[in-house]
Amino acid sequence: RGRIGRAKLRGYAYLTLPPGHRLTDTAHKRLQVIHRLDGLGAGFSLASHDMDIRGAGNLLGEEQSGHVREVGIELYQQMLEEAVAEAKAGDGGGGAAARERWSPQIALGAPVLIPERYVPDLAARLALYRRVSDLDGPAELDAFAAELVDRFGPLPPEAENLIETVSIKQLCRAAHVARIDAGPKGAVLAFHNDSFPAPDALVRYIAQERGTAALRPDQTLLFRRNWDDAAARMRGAKTILKILAGLAGAGEP
Repeated sequence: RGRIGRAKLRGYAYLTLPPGHRLTDTAHKRLQVIHRLDGLGAGFSLASHDMDIRGAGNLLGEEQSGHVREVGIELYQQMLEEAVAEAKAGDGGGGAAARERWSPQIALGAPVLIPERYVPDLAARLALYRRVSDLDGPAELDAFAAELVDRFGPLPPEAENLIETVSIKQLCRAAHVARIDAGPKGAVLAFHNDSFPAPDALVRYIAQERGTAALRPDQTLLFRRNWDDAAARMRGAKTILKILAGLAGAGEP
């Protein structure tokens, strides 16, 4: 429970197995990682290795346990940078700027990661995750995708989804959308701080989309669509977000 070895006395943990029970290959890998990592900061390295062993799942979505809705290297790096920037800023106003760089939550039901079969080296994958979290704009995303193809070959679907999801995150910020959940029947969007820069324009847009779009009592926006697969959901989500970004831009000073 996180209390072993924190006092002056050395702590021990004994792992036992029933007689005749054989360890799986995954268990062997985990034990080897635990054996190697014993220094300061080993916790994050251990978590990274574990993610690498079991798979990252939906890296930028909500298909992980715990209170944090987005998991993985991309979110961890961003949260760490924001915390450090806020701590350094003190009362100088930098903390407010760091908090302003909020991270949208995206759940599109698609695998989002750089697979081990595509980039076998763990250090290289972690470096790519860190880089993709800092990309800004379509041009940088296209250049990053071209570099991956040049270095590692044609993009697998999971890596394509990762790049598309980062693009969607950028659109979410422009559209002031804090969360988007999409499925076969449409999408639900929540705005950042439950506000939108151009409410009149948003109301007119919803009126034009009567029957397919509605603002719900909890301030979320519902879009009714027929999206049979993840690719259709991504295309549809980008279309909606581009429209909302245009409306938001018209309402900003």
